[in-house]
Amino acid sequence: MAAITAAEQGLPRVLVLEGTPEPLQKVRISGGGRCNVTHACWDPRELATHYPRGSRPLRGPFSRFACGDAISWFEEHGLTLVEEPDGRMFPQQNRSEAVIQCLQNAARAAGVQLRTRVMVQQVQSQSDGGFALVGRGLESPLRARQLMLATGGHPSGRRIAEALGHQVVPPVPSLFSLSLQAKPLVACSGIAIDDVSLDLKLGDQRFRQTGRVLITHRGLSGPATLRLSAFAARALHASHYQGELKVDWSAGLGRQGVEQRLQQWRQEQARRTLAAAKPMEHLPRRLWQAFLSMAGVEADRRWADLPLKAERQLLEILCAQRLPIKGRGPFGEEFVTAGGVDLGEVNLATMESRRCPGLYLAGELLDVDGVTGGFNFQACWSGGWLAGQAIAATVA
Repeated sequence: MAAITAAEQGLPRVLVLEGTPEPLQKVRISGGGRCNVTHACWDPRELATHYPRGSRPLRGPFSRFACGDAISWFEEHGLTLVEEPDGRMFPQQNRSEAVIQCLQNAARAAGVQLRTRVMVQQVQSQSDGGFALVGRGLESPLRARQLMLATGGHPSGRRIAEALGHQVVPPVPSLFSLSLQAKPLVACSGIAIDDVSLDLKLGDQRFRQTGRVLITHRGLSGPATLRLSAFAARALHASHYQGELKVDWSAGLGRQGVEQRLQQWRQEQARRTLAAAKPMEHLPRRLWQAFLSMAGVEADRRWADLPLKAERQLLEILCAQRLPIKGRGPFGEEFVTAGGVDLGEVNLATMESRRCPGLYLAGELLDVDGVTGGFNFQACWSGGWLAGQAIAATVA
């Protein structure tokens, strides 16, 4: 995005150095191969709330280039985005390859040069201005008047930024599933439930999210879990991913509503078994039976014969189930990192470093990360566009 923007604004020579054999591989694998390009969120202030790190500072950049601008940009470059019911925006072709082709075509049309298999390992700031780049794939140091680092969560970018005088917030995983100690629950792997409320207390910090939850063979995933892990990323890391998660499965019915429903079922469904007549229709039968097992009550017991103690246990499970966290999802499953170059060291109007003139930084290299739904890509499009504009302006 930065290279295309700078070239389209008239910068005579723009070169992209890519460490891997093929560029844009993170785009290729994102969204299950569909690429969630951005989100249908039109207010910059609201958009900024979807970023656990960087929310308030991002209001300025988003006021200049936000979701609507990204949608228009891609449309102008031949890619139509389609909104899904939850607000996520995908390419009309429904495959990430269309996004890659759009960016590559735009880069070629603008005259951007691309060199792959070039891993920059060292950047030296020159006394007369500009930079000298050294690395694998470069036969001799490469000189550049302006330089942009957009290395994502790769440690090489953080090392270069630190060597150039920047403070880096230590990275920790963000957007990950939670592993739980709850065998009857994980036996329901594959079940997804809407309107689940999650409440996590770690020390004096409390994190809450409500939304869709996916039960996995390890614990919980899904949008609400991922959002919770994003906002609690640093606290969870500090606690070594140990703690207690309180889950409300009642879909907003609340403790009083669930209590009334259980008493109503005891009277109206008295002759039916607990397994046959579940009091909350939104709960899949397999999950309801797991809850019965957790409450220590037989599934073939009649509602009329449900002990009061078991009813109270069911009430707790449905409204405030406490599940011990025993870790996060497997290594490599996390989507982004929380951490990177401190935002105070970057002029977010231009993405230029305050420490090193002529150096620009954007994307996940910065201490910015968003929740799922296209927000992390949007931060990249915004930062890249702003940097490209500013870099081109230096030679105007």
